Amino acid sequence: MNLQTKTPKILIIDDDQTLLSLLEKHFAKADYQAIRASNGIDGLQAFYEEQIDLVVLDVMMPRMDGWTVCERLHEICDVPILMLTAKGDERDRLRGFRLGVDDFVTKPFSAAELIARVGAILNRSQRGKQGERSAPVVRGDLVIDLAERRVTRSGEVVHLTPIEFRLLAALAEQPGHMVTVETLLVKVWGSEYADDVENVKRYIHYLRQKLETEPAKPQLIMTERGFGYYLS
Repeated sequence: MNLQTKTPKILIIDDDQTLLSLLEKHFAKADYQAIRASNGIDGLQAFYEEQIDLVVLDVMMPRMDGWTVCERLHEICDVPILMLTAKGDERDRLRGFRLGVDDFVTKPFSAAELIARVGAILNRSQRGKQGERSAPVVRGDLVIDLAERRVTRSGEVVHLTPIEFRLLAALAEQPGHMVTVETLLVKVWGSEYADDVENVKRYIHYLRQKLETEPAKPQLIMTERGFGYYLS
C-alpha cells in the first residue's frame, strides 16, 4: 500500500450512530475514507468486502463485543487496530495489547486526537513495510522473514501478534546490536509511549515464551541490563 497515492480506508465499528456520523465527517476532512458498521458482525462483513487499512473498534457492543472482533480479525491478518474504550482500566489495555491492539483512545475523546493517533499508526505500518526487504534472519531452526512478515520454526509458522512481530523485527534488523528500551518503545508503540518501560518487558516475555527453547534461559533474545535488548 502506498499512502501517498491511495486514500486509506478506515473501518469504524461502534454501536453509537451519532458517533459514527461524526467520525465519518472528521475522517473525510482528514482525507481518509470511512467505512461504517454498527456492530461486530457487520464490521467483520465490511472488512471482508473492503480493503481496510485500519480498524477503529469499540469495546462494548451488542451481538459481538470488540474483543471478539479483534480476535477474529487477527486470525486472518495483521490489520492495525485502535480500540475505543469507556474505561481507563489498565486490565483492558493489557488485554488489548495481548490481542495485538495497536493503540487505545478512552471515551470521551477529541476527533483531533483520534485522527492523530490513526495517522501515527498508519505511518508506523508503512515505514515497517518499506523497510522489510532484507534477507531472512536464521537462528538454528528459527527463521525470521521480515519481508514476508513471517516467523517459522522447523517450517512451522509461529503465530505472533502485530506488536510482537514489530518488536522482534526491531531487534532482527540489527542482529547482535543492543537496542535501547527507549528506541524500542518509539519504534514499536510510538513516541507517546516513550516512558512505558513495562510494555517492552511484557512483550519481550511474550516473545521468549513463543521463540525460546527455554524461556527462563534465553539464548535468542538477550538482555543488556540497564540498557536494552539484542538478538543474539
